[in-house]
Amino acid sequence: MIRYKFSTQLDKEFSKTLIARVNAYFSDNQLGRNGNVQMVLKSIAALTLYLAPFIVVLTAGITSIPVLFGLWIVMGLGKAFIGTAVMHDALHGSYSRKKWANKLMSFSAFMVGANPAIWKLQHNVLHHTYTNIEDADEDIRPRFVLRFSPHQPRRWFHRYQFLYAPFFYSISTLFWATAKDFDKLVDYRNRGLVQRGKEFNRQLFIVTVQKVLYLAVFLGLPIAVLPIPVWIVVLMFVSMHMVTGLLLTIIFQLAHVVPSSEFLKLEEEHVDQSRLVHQLLTTSNFAMGNKVLTWFLGGLNFQVEHHLFPNICHVHYRKIAAIVQQTTREFNLPYYAQKSFGSALRNHFAMLRLLGRQDAI
Repeated sequence: MIRYKFSTQLDKEFSKTLIARVNAYFSDNQLGRNGNVQMVLKSIAALTLYLAPFIVVLTAGITSIPVLFGLWIVMGLGKAFIGTAVMHDALHGSYSRKKWANKLMSFSAFMVGANPAIWKLQHNVLHHTYTNIEDADEDIRPRFVLRFSPHQPRRWFHRYQFLYAPFFYSISTLFWATAKDFDKLVDYRNRGLVQRGKEFNRQLFIVTVQKVLYLAVFLGLPIAVLPIPVWIVVLMFVSMHMVTGLLLTIIFQLAHVVPSSEFLKLEEEHVDQSRLVHQLLTTSNFAMGNKVLTWFLGGLNFQVEHHLFPNICHVHYRKIAAIVQQTTREFNLPYYAQKSFGSALRNHFAMLRLLGRQDAI
């Protein structure tokens, strides 16, 4: 794997100014960069939305199939809420200034079926470092049925990907909770991101135990307790994951696979952009004025700020956004943002349609 290097000379004044202004915001207001009481309350809300319906499913003696399906759907919403508003910050180390608190909250990843160590490699290292760079960014890496970059091979069925993409988005966390971590662990070993031998074996053991426990609790227990056919329980479990997968995948894709985003395919290690400007060119915000959506999405509608400062908790993104916007205007640099979730959604699917019909964009 090529380890791309960003320019340290280009746009130095912009990077210096932006970092200084953001640092000044925290020092002048005597604020920490991590989470606060809002994060604690949000964590309680997300975990409750996920676990309370599950407890009801196991203990309330409900036999109505529609009611049970409804509870599993609510669990899917809670699982997505944990992913955006709790797990994401914890695994970035921005949930708390205390390492033990970040580690504790990172265990929420196990609750939704993901392995924290592998998620960090995929998201923190590969996606955040090499956003929209072909063969490096895991989020746009070729998936055969989906084409996320103009640098990837175009097949005849990609013409229809804007129609069938939601289905594959919806099964993403189901794959994640069962096979993906095993697949990625082997892949990262082969690419030199996970050391062979003891480290690989240790992670393989952790992933195996985690998957067994997750499936035993969230699938095995309902099968054992509920007086309904096993296949219906399996369908409920799948429906929960389809809600989570659809929500999480769309939320993340709206930031990068849109018409305004730049996509790079590089032959050499050097990137003719600074790291911060690269993030501006490959990332977009949406619905920045919608406080309710921001609360539930864990600030992931402020992806520009998140990619510029991934070590800052999302509760600060709204304030930081004003600083970033002012600084980009002064240096004549782009700041991409869609006014609403709906417009961002339309843009994303328009991009999928375009990628399915044109080789060069």
